[in-house]
Amino acid sequence: MDVDSDMGLSHILNSPPHTAASVLGNGPGSGLGAPGTGSPPPDYPRLLIRNVHLPFDSDDPTLADPLYNVSCVGGRVDRVELATANGHSQGSRHSTPPHHPEYHGQTRDRQGAHAELDAQGRGILLPALCHAHIHLDKCFLLDQCDELVTGHFAEALRVTTKAKSSFPHNLEDLYDRGRKLITQSVECGVTLMRAHVEVDEAVHYTCVDIGLRLKKLFRDICHVQIAVFAQDPFFVLPVDERPCLNYALLQAAAHRPGVEAVGSAPYVEPTIAHAKRNIDYIFELALEVGLHVDFHLDYNLEPTSEPLIWYVLDQLRERIQQGRWRTGAHVCIGHATRLTLFSPEEWARLRVALVDERLPVTLVGLPPSDLYMMGRHLEHAPRSTLNVPRLAAEQGLRVAMAVNNVENAFTPQGPVDPLSLCPLGVAIFQAGTKKDCRALLRRGGANDRATPPQESVTLNARLAVGGGAHHKAGASSPRPSITPAPGMLADFVLLHENDTLHAAALNPSFSRTTIRHGQVVARRVAQTWILPQKTPSPDLLSPA
Repeated sequence: MDVDSDMGLSHILNSPPHTAASVLGNGPGSGLGAPGTGSPPPDYPRLLIRNVHLPFDSDDPTLADPLYNVSCVGGRVDRVELATANGHSQGSRHSTPPHHPEYHGQTRDRQGAHAELDAQGRGILLPALCHAHIHLDKCFLLDQCDELVTGHFAEALRVTTKAKSSFPHNLEDLYDRGRKLITQSVECGVTLMRAHVEVDEAVHYTCVDIGLRLKKLFRDICHVQIAVFAQDPFFVLPVDERPCLNYALLQAAAHRPGVEAVGSAPYVEPTIAHAKRNIDYIFELALEVGLHVDFHLDYNLEPTSEPLIWYVLDQLRERIQQGRWRTGAHVCIGHATRLTLFSPEEWARLRVALVDERLPVTLVGLPPSDLYMMGRHLEHAPRSTLNVPRLAAEQGLRVAMAVNNVENAFTPQGPVDPLSLCPLGVAIFQAGTKKDCRALLRRGGANDRATPPQESVTLNARLAVGGGAHHKAGASSPRPSITPAPGMLADFVLLHENDTLHAAALNPSFSRTTIRHGQVVARRVAQTWILPQKTPSPDLLSPA
């Protein structure tokens, strides 16, 4: 199978590691600006997307069947109209035009540069994908690790720590693996990602340096939001009173220009008291520098373990009340597998905090890692990841899903594609109906009228990384929506061979076009071939 996927990426793929940062200059500013939502430059070209299906919250075929034109000006949606009859006629998903859209590159007229993408009656236009949680430095690392014997978390941590020791001495490999991850992600339709880069006594700032260089390299293609992350503990021994060098290194890394989030894994600390102090340190550091917060939290299935989510919420609530929380900052909670053991009363309590109180927290399930790691000691392996459709339908919770790791000891299996989580979710959550598939793709607060539908791998994922403001101030459609509307940021992925949300959730199209700020930045097309077959002879067709 040949793949055409180089549109908009050729200059990046051909840039050597030692020149990438100097060629592109400084990237987007750090801090709490909503990622991917800033106003694009006024000279951004216009883009007209023709003859495409659009996703709607309703099953009404009178909305879903027609074809639409979406006009993008200045990096945002200008208008959405039914396709007209003069060569761009209304149609339905049952027509059979060519499989792949025609892209007519930029030309110039009196109004500036403009381009056209004609879907030819096939394909559905979704909001662009987002990696709410992915590790940039540990991707594609499996072949550099010792062979896995048990597959347990402790083994994964050990072999990865050993492999990480070579990072400072092999910068080109670290750079190339990160560039490969971002490139493949953009080809899938990702235009925003929170990329975790580790800081510890082994790697110091090596991963941060490479991450910031890649952020600059891809700044016109994808917003790479760098999160400095402490996988290792702040306290080595249960008797330790002061944090070790790991925290000092993280503190310094958090002050680097271009860093936008800070996080840790409190569960690696020697005691629950130290885990809570870890959380305190991260909150204080985020306030000091002006960063988003990201915790790898409650990554276990132990009924007797204390869920640290309650401590995080208590501390956040207290900080907001005391004025020690920056406006626009957001807390992302990754994994949270312990929550799958919650009683109805505990879920109700969590709903009060996240929905009624509107604390700025988003849960992010990481199915590839959660399912691979959790429940190994149990006789019957549970569905050990957050149930996105059920939490949306029953609790009105906005839950995102993310890939997390790609080809390393923590998650050796699975692709980089966020949409691959949807068919996986259909199986895990037994969610194959049209209603359930819409929930996987777009639901985020079904029981709360003030909370619009959101996608677990697009709008909800953007919310998790602090990018909830998808419209500019004063726009006519102020709330996030899966359907393009005037004023919305023109970040989309066109799935060439899916015409409905249901089809996109069950079997996402491989062939895609990625649009960021109203510009086509990537296209991925599968070219297939099969050996021509001769017409069978009558003898072969007759019954035996």
